[in-house]
Amino acid sequence: MTIRRAPSITSTTVETTRVSKRLSPGQNGSKRFLAEYGDTLVCVRYRQDSRKRYTTVEIIVDQRDLPPPGTRLEDFVTISIDYREKDLRARAKTEGARWDADRRRWIMSRAAARKLGLEGRIEPQQDGQ
Repeated sequence: MTIRRAPSITSTTVETTRVSKRLSPGQNGSKRFLAEYGDTLVCVRYRQDSRKRYTTVEIIVDQRDLPPPGTRLEDFVTISIDYREKDLRARAKTEGARWDADRRRWIMSRAAARKLGLEGRIEPQQDGQ
């Protein structure tokens, strides 16, 4: 696949243009790009301003599997922090943790738990959470 470079277009140019047409792969007007980019083509957009028309293509440049649910860094986890661990509780609060009074546990992102070195204290998820 050969990637063609368009003439220098600033982000300001793109921001001041409006999309006049969006085409899915295989529609008339996108077939030549489908031939060039194949399965990586997502869509073709025609943009225009008061003087010019621009053709843009959206392609997939990378893909990978997501980690299994419950292991992603943005997932929330339940952590047990003893009441006497005041410094640790304060650090957890600065990382965005919140106290769940019903469960009597701290809720924080897995990333925050990792940053604080609390991965060993992550409690297993219960059904319905």
